[in-house]
Amino acid sequence: MDTKRLILFVIFSFSILMLWDSWQRDHKPVSTTASQVQPAEDGSIPQAAKSASQPASQAGLPIENGFHLQTAGRINVETDLYKAGIDTIGGDLRRLELREHKEDDDLNKDFILMDDKASPALYVAQTGLIGNELPTHKATFTADAGNYKLAPGANTLDVRLTWKGENGVEVDKIYTFHRDSYAIDVNYQIRNNGTAAIDPSIYYQIVHDSESRQGSRMMPTFTGGAYFTEADKYKKLSFSDMSKTNLSKNTSDGWVGLVQHYFVSAWIPQDGLAREFYSKKLADKIYSIGSVSHVGNIEPGKTVDVKARLYAGPQTQSDLKSVAPGLEYTVDYGWLTVIASPLFWVLSSIQKLVHNWGVAIILLTVLIKLAFYPLSAASYRSMANMRELAPRLQRLKEQYGDDKQKMHQAMMEMYKTEKINPMGGCLPILVQIPVFISLYWVLLGSVEMRHAPFMLWIQDLSAIDPYYVLPILMGATMIIQTKLNPKPADPVQAKVMAIMPIVFSVFFFFFPAGLVLYWLVNNILSIAQQWHINRSTERAAAAKKKGNARR
Repeated sequence: MDTKRLILFVIFSFSILMLWDSWQRDHKPVSTTASQVQPAEDGSIPQAAKSASQPASQAGLPIENGFHLQTAGRINVETDLYKAGIDTIGGDLRRLELREHKEDDDLNKDFILMDDKASPALYVAQTGLIGNELPTHKATFTADAGNYKLAPGANTLDVRLTWKGENGVEVDKIYTFHRDSYAIDVNYQIRNNGTAAIDPSIYYQIVHDSESRQGSRMMPTFTGGAYFTEADKYKKLSFSDMSKTNLSKNTSDGWVGLVQHYFVSAWIPQDGLAREFYSKKLADKIYSIGSVSHVGNIEPGKTVDVKARLYAGPQTQSDLKSVAPGLEYTVDYGWLTVIASPLFWVLSSIQKLVHNWGVAIILLTVLIKLAFYPLSAASYRSMANMRELAPRLQRLKEQYGDDKQKMHQAMMEMYKTEKINPMGGCLPILVQIPVFISLYWVLLGSVEMRHAPFMLWIQDLSAIDPYYVLPILMGATMIIQTKLNPKPADPVQAKVMAIMPIVFSVFFFFFPAGLVLYWLVNNILSIAQQWHINRSTERAAAAKKKGNARR
């Protein structure tokens, strides 16, 4: 295999791996008990769980006809990290602004994670109780105030909503916001002031549309459901899967939620509480995913607290790990996690020293290049040797014409005489591909890159280069690399290799600046290494010819 075919093979292999990885990330099968969704009256309220050992199956829950969110009074909450809106209908979390993160296209506006008024987007967090005429997410609560703000010096802020039933039962739904934390505690205090025992179930769910936050055509990203259990680990559930079947997963641990690029919302029920994870299609392009659990009997005069946590914020790995096991997997590197996670650790460690993610990317690229220097050297040395043989191979082609068998035999004899393995450059490159793909996903999926400045005109490593300087430089380095490689004898291959830098540059125009920076630095280092090896090979070849001439 000559050098050009080797390069084409590597690029083709890399493309196939990228496509396969992307397909797996979006189409990974989910192991669940499910049945076909069938239309009926109201599916926004899950069925009550019968008991801790025998929860009800949500698999056959109906679609809600004419789904809509009711609204009444709005309670405004402000903390150091959030601006939140809670509706008195159900005590739903209807709006959530992240004060430390800005909108993609407007740095003067806070990023809106949840919203019940955006069109066509819909994203809310709901909870409720089922059974004994207890308050679902459609019941009306009351609150002591309409505005709450985290006081200076205070570490927590409680927002209490109250519901009173005709049967004597009182329910307080208490949101507890914490300073410097994206984890919100949600506590139900159920007081049975009636004369009969009650047997409620509790549910937590997220409602989201299937159209928004899907990325661009050039850079598609996953937005959909996800859950984690110790037994099954991390699973994703696309909206297309939800439209076909309802998730029904019984477990005693884990969390369930909604993931999107850079951000996640996840319900983490109380430890030790048996739960069933479910999903439902509520209406056209509207879905819910959540968890339902049996609370147990509450005798007259008794009070029971049922606690849960809602994580709603960025996919910052240090925060995710501290909230719930497995939540860090929402930063999804797919099947290359075992390589990508250490790479991110090294990258973040460098960033802590240099305080610039762009510089950290450059230094990490240098470290990776140094680690693979021997493999790269072997590959480039093979290419350099093939470059030296190119004129002789061309003469063989002219000598044997269309007799490919004789030409092949002559080529093999030449390789044997010169002690050159034409496949010598293939394996070293293939070994490095998983690392390159892993770093690609690290840079693409790390929220730390979002709106992170580098220098000069690059003020957001997660966005495209506004002036396309990096992609143009990237194309220039690819042209230089092409010149350093042996010229293909096949005219068609030569034309393909000549146009490939232009084609790749066009693709890189739509890539985040952080990714282009990585590839640019990697190319520059590769050019330096390949140029050095080419010169060494040329000097060695010249010395060999000179020695032969003296003989």
